[in-house]
Amino acid sequence: MISDMDATPDFQSPPELEAAWGFPLQLVACDLCGWGYLATGDLAKQQCPHCFKAELSPMENPQETLEQNLAYGYPPELVMPFTLTPEKLAANIQSFSQGIPYPPVDLKAESLSRRLQRIFIPVWLVDANVRADWQGEAGFNYEVVSHQEHYNEIQGGWKSQAVTETKVRWEPRRGKLDRTYPNNPVTALEGEIGLKMLLGQYQVQGAHAYTPETARQAFVRLPDRNPEDAWRELLPSLQSAAAEECRQAAKADHLRDFRWRSDFYHRNWTLLLLPLYMTHYLDDDNQPQPVYLNGQSGIASGDRRASPKRARRAGLFILAAAGLIILISLLLTLAGLMVTPLLAVGGIGLVIATLVGIAAIIPPAIAWQFNRSQKIGS
Repeated sequence: MISDMDATPDFQSPPELEAAWGFPLQLVACDLCGWGYLATGDLAKQQCPHCFKAELSPMENPQETLEQNLAYGYPPELVMPFTLTPEKLAANIQSFSQGIPYPPVDLKAESLSRRLQRIFIPVWLVDANVRADWQGEAGFNYEVVSHQEHYNEIQGGWKSQAVTETKVRWEPRRGKLDRTYPNNPVTALEGEIGLKMLLGQYQVQGAHAYTPETARQAFVRLPDRNPEDAWRELLPSLQSAAAEECRQAAKADHLRDFRWRSDFYHRNWTLLLLPLYMTHYLDDDNQPQPVYLNGQSGIASGDRRASPKRARRAGLFILAAAGLIILISLLLTLAGLMVTPLLAVGGIGLVIATLVGIAAIIPPAIAWQFNRSQKIGS
């Protein structure tokens, strides 16, 4: 008999999810890093593809999470497929793992490739209708021709030269705006600053309508950002888009001090899924260090760190070599008591041993400097 303690977690597929996505999915989460996912049965029983430290488990309060996500954009409207060729992916992984002095033992292209996991990262797409009264100052370019006098030493006299300047005439403008701004992207994740920077490198023109086949063999990261927080972040870009349209409507070259009294209505939230590869290597403390790879371009992001432990070991080998040189030099010095020329050889050996011993600090210094440069650049 199997006890409750040994029972396999219950990964049941909510019928609402299966109906929305077109195939069975489970709501699972990582208790350590807090990432939540939608995943098929086989994927749902694996390690967390983000922190690689814990097994995934059925999500607590799945009905609340399910209702929230179905209300905001599930299933997704658009999906960016994984388009990297195996050759390109392997080359980018190889590039990430190279050029690191004294890399951790586990930081190898083969290990990174073997642990690759596919994840779709969510981005909110917001359709917004807006009515607004706006006002601002429209700027119109005009040219002014003036003449400048200069003395020509060769011809011996003053010459006049026409100079054209472009100036701006500012005039107040006001009007009404009634526009629809579709598919405005804004991140659906809290935190993860490095990941957000990576997401900014996608070219979303290649996205296509969602089909079940595109998401069947990948984890789907659940949004964890409140839509109202995302909406507040989106407002400045909507205002900029409106200001540009008002400038064009006024047939102006510039528009400044744009202000509007806006009323947004018929806001519609959907999702865009972006492809991400995740893998990891183990550091000196045997802790997983995640590596992100853009699923469209292959651009890699993650901690590239030298191994202080390997650097110290290299320094110890150098010290051991210095000790061996000292021992040989001492023996030669003792032999020099009977064979005088050997005294000079022993002395030279001691000098060499000193220089070699000083060089033992070089590997740890190189590793420290590399890690410091990576930390400053991150």
